[in-house]
Amino acid sequence: MPSDQGILVTGLPRSGTSWIGKMLEASDEVLYVNEPLKPQQYPGRSPGILNAEVSQPYQYICADNDERWTAAFNDTLLLRYHLVAEIRRNHAPHALAQVVKNSADFTIGRLRRRRALLDDPFGVMSAAWFAQRLGCRVVVSVRHPLSFMGSWRRLGWKPHLHALLAQPLLMRDLLGPYEDELRAVADSPDPVAKAAVLWRVTYDALGDLDARQPGLLYLRRYEDLATDPEAGFRELYALCGLTWTERARKRIAWATTDHGKAKAQRTWTGVLTRTAFRPMDSRSSLGSFRDRLSRQEIDQVLEITGPVAARYYDAKDGVTPV
Repeated sequence: MPSDQGILVTGLPRSGTSWIGKMLEASDEVLYVNEPLKPQQYPGRSPGILNAEVSQPYQYICADNDERWTAAFNDTLLLRYHLVAEIRRNHAPHALAQVVKNSADFTIGRLRRRRALLDDPFGVMSAAWFAQRLGCRVVVSVRHPLSFMGSWRRLGWKPHLHALLAQPLLMRDLLGPYEDELRAVADSPDPVAKAAVLWRVTYDALGDLDARQPGLLYLRRYEDLATDPEAGFRELYALCGLTWTERARKRIAWATTDHGKAKAQRTWTGVLTRTAFRPMDSRSSLGSFRDRLSRQEIDQVLEITGPVAARYYDAKDGVTPV
């Protein structure tokens, strides 16, 4: 087993996992691997990267169903690329260049003794399994529900809650207490209510898990990292067993200011790197939801998520974007 060789950065989609992953990549000690559990082709459905069939979003993995997943993720964490399996599935001419690049990245990363860093919001429900079974350092990004909802609104995303309800093991182990709440909105035409409930149940369940098993997961608020990137990532580097260097500090400073945004063409490399990450002024991004949500929608999100948001945010703590 790769023990602590791997790092998983997770959290709900649009919670900043790509940004956090890219800041950790600045260490030059990891190989960034983007969303192997995504059910859609590229970056998901790539057996070269993860040689297992992903059938649904938020795939839940536990001791009762992990036989194929353990072997597949062990290979991913050890940077073993399954070239033949990849070509069998993705052999169109336009895909071959990506196959060659990913195979080379895995080989070079393995030779350079890089650790695999998985940026995968679709692994959020399986965070405990990654920590317990694979020995990964698991960073969970918590983004304020208003910022989270504003980002989903900008992209026109709608959550599919039936993907959670259709997984009996997930309901048994993690989301059972929320089954009635999930079913009540699963078929709702209101995407704001559905996304708010998704945020509420996910971070309540992970908060309970963290309370029961302290140190299993590293739950970190996106806003803390965005407000003071240097201090936040210095701590995160230590938690993940990465070396904090002056080069890493400078790269993070560049990528979290307007200077980085102005030179966005200087993107970093990694496996399947079409991510949501862009250099940005991280502090100024915190209030962007105000341009995307109406006052009524803001009140709706706060009402649905309020009791759980209070676990992570205090109106007086200086980081909440409310």
